Amino acid sequence: MPEHESAKPVLVLGATGYVGGRLVPLLLERGYRVRAAGRSLEKLSCRPFADHPAIELVQADVLEETSLLEAAQGCRAVYYLVHSMAPQIQDFAETDRIAARNMVRAAEAAGMEQIIYLGGLGDDDEDLSHHLLSRLEVGRILQEGSVPCTFLRAAMILGAGSASFELMRYLVERLPVMLTPRWVQSRCQPIAISNVLEYLTGVLDNPPALGQTLDIGGPDIVTYAELFRLYAEEAGLRRRLIIPVPVFSPKLSSYWIHLVTPVPATLARPLTEGLRNTVVCQDTRIREMVPQDLLTCREAIRRSLDRVRQQQVATCWFDAGQATEPEWVSCEDAYYAGGTILECSFRTVIAADPEEVWQPIRRIGGDTGWYYGDRLWWLRGLMDRLLGGVGLRRGRRDPEEIRVGDGLDFWRVLDVQENSRLQLLAEMKLPGEAVLEFRLHSLGPGRTELVQAASFLPRGLWGMLYWYALAPSHVFIFKGMLQEIAAAIDRPILTPPTRVAAQRRDSCRLPGA
Repeated sequence: MPEHESAKPVLVLGATGYVGGRLVPLLLERGYRVRAAGRSLEKLSCRPFADHPAIELVQADVLEETSLLEAAQGCRAVYYLVHSMAPQIQDFAETDRIAARNMVRAAEAAGMEQIIYLGGLGDDDEDLSHHLLSRLEVGRILQEGSVPCTFLRAAMILGAGSASFELMRYLVERLPVMLTPRWVQSRCQPIAISNVLEYLTGVLDNPPALGQTLDIGGPDIVTYAELFRLYAEEAGLRRRLIIPVPVFSPKLSSYWIHLVTPVPATLARPLTEGLRNTVVCQDTRIREMVPQDLLTCREAIRRSLDRVRQQQVATCWFDAGQATEPEWVSCEDAYYAGGTILECSFRTVIAADPEEVWQPIRRIGGDTGWYYGDRLWWLRGLMDRLLGGVGLRRGRRDPEEIRVGDGLDFWRVLDVQENSRLQLLAEMKLPGEAVLEFRLHSLGPGRTELVQAASFLPRGLWGMLYWYALAPSHVFIFKGMLQEIAAAIDRPILTPPTRVAAQRRDSCRLPGA
C-alpha cells in the first residue's frame, strides 16, 4: 500500500470543473485519499469517481468561509482550481480576491502543508489583460499566507473540452477564411492537458516545489496563426486563409467568437483580451522537479481530436456551472413573496416500460435535437446567442450519458433519476427563471405515463408578457415532443397528449423575508 494512502486526504476545490474533474481520478489512481469539494453534492455524486473507496464528497463554496473551513479540516493539502469568470459574476477579479483570502484562512486554520494553484502565464505589467492580472493576483494572495503555495502558471491548455481548444476548434472548422485581430501573431507556449495533470500531481509532496511560482508549458513556442494551421492539418481541413485585421478590438472579437463558437461573449472577452499578451515560459525549473515527456502542439491536437471523434471527452469547459434547484421549484409554501409561478404540463401514456421511454429522454438535445419543432428550438437558440446567451451550439458533453451539472444546449441538468426523472434549469437569457422537467411513472407492465412540465418564475411585467406570448407554442411543441418521443422507440401511444391542469402557485417566502 502506498504510504500516502493512509495519510490525511488531499482537498480538491473545483472537482467538477474541467481540470479538477480529470485530476481527482488521477490522484485516486495513484493511491491518494481525496476529498472532492463542490457547490453541489448532487453534481459531485454523478461523477465517475464518486463511488471510489478513497473518495469523500463534500459541499463547499469558496465564497462562504464557514463551508470552506469545514471542508479543509483534516486535509493536508489543497488544489485550488476555482475561478469566478462566469456570466452571472459582475466583477470576477474582486470575487476571486475574496475567495483566495478565504482559502488562505481556511488552509491556516486546518494546519495544511501545501496549497497548489493553477493560474495563468504572463508578465506582470500594465499591458497584461484584466483576466491574467487577476490570475496573478490570486497567486500572490495565496502565497502571502503561512501555508506554502505552489503556483503553476500555464498558457493555453490543449485538450478536448477545454475552452481554449473548443474556441480554436470551432473557429478553424467553420471559417475557411479567417479575419482575425492582431493577436493572431502573438506568441504562446501551449501545454497538453495530460502534461498539466502530471505537473499538478508531481508537485504534491515535492519539497523543492513548496512556495514556488513555476511556469509550465509544452516544447513548442508558436503564434496562434501557426496553431490554427496545425489544427487544420490534423483535422484534415484545407489550409485556412488567415488575414489579420487591426480594427478588431477585444470586445468586437468576443462578439464574433460568441456568434461562431459555443463560447459565450462573457467568457470569450477575457480570453481574447489575454491573447494579445505574449505567454511564454521564462522559468523551466519544473522540468527537473517533475520530469515527463512533453507533447508537442501537433501531438496534443491529434490526441484531443481522437477523443472528440471517439466521444470520450471526460470533462468540458461548460461543466462549471450552478446545479442547484431554485428554491421556488421545490418549496411548498404558498405564501406570496416575490411572484407567481407559471406552469405548462402535458401527459401521455405510452405502451412501453419506463426503461424504454427513458432512452430518448436521456439522449435529448445536442446532435439528437428535441424530437419536434427543431427549427423553433434553433430559432430560440439563435435569439439567445444574439442576446448574449449560450444558445444551442454548446450541445452536450456526451451523446448518451447525462449527469447532474452537465450543460445541455441552453439548459443545465439539475437532476437525473434513471428511468424516472430529468430536470433542466434554463441558462438562456430570460426575463425570469425556467425549469423543464420530464417525469416517468410506471402504470403496470408495458404502460408508462410520461409528463413534460415547464415552470417559470417571471421577473416583472416583461416576464409575464414573455410567458403568455410563448404559451401557444408551448402547447404545439410539447404535444409534438411527447408524440415523437414515443415514435423514437417505435411504441404506440395509449393516451394522446393532454394538458394537465395548471396549478397556479406563488413563490416561496425566503428565510428572513
